[in-house]
Amino acid sequence: MMLDDPMLDETGRPETLSRPALAVELADRLRQMIVDGDLEPGGKVPERALTERFGVSRTPVREALKVLAAEGYVRLIPNRGSVVSELTIEDLEEAFPVIAALEGAAGELACRSASDEEIAAIRETNDAMHAAFEAGDMPAYFEFNQQIHGAILSAARNPMLLGHHRKVAQLVQRARYQANRTPHRWAEAVVEHDAIIEALEARDGERLGRLMKAHLEHKLEALRRALAD
Repeated sequence: MMLDDPMLDETGRPETLSRPALAVELADRLRQMIVDGDLEPGGKVPERALTERFGVSRTPVREALKVLAAEGYVRLIPNRGSVVSELTIEDLEEAFPVIAALEGAAGELACRSASDEEIAAIRETNDAMHAAFEAGDMPAYFEFNQQIHGAILSAARNPMLLGHHRKVAQLVQRARYQANRTPHRWAEAVVEHDAIIEALEARDGERLGRLMKAHLEHKLEALRRALAD
């Protein structure tokens, strides 16, 4: 749910942040605001309003924006501040096949490496994601969705694969959220996740790898349609 004033919290008061690792904490908050659409693609990042919302000076805000610029979430424009990056279909066409290949490989590896306890925990997260879907709670659904993908990647026991995936996936995280904006695609994604969990529980690596790749390919196709509208 978007706030009426994205610069204030739900109570209408400025948010407060703890002092340790302030720029990192701010980067996390701003990244989520971009993913949620509170800061819109192509829009100027309102530095003054952000300092008021979080009760900080401009220095940590600007440090946080440098982090987000390195990740591709914003563009720094000399003497003009920052704007939220706009994802193009070309960006998505380059990134999603790479992510699909990495997640497909992670699925195959996870079927061999995951413990029974890890698989059971992924099933529980999928059940929680179902509940979020039934409630129409997109932010909660997306959080559980990301936990499932992250858990499968972790269960692959391959730090190199995980590192490469992290670098590419963070560039299109916002797009992955937006891919399920239509009710039809959202419902399809839930069914796809059920099949993914079943393949993992059966430890069928070939099938899980294929399902993971197809799941990402379907997201890309949904985004193609959305950008074409």
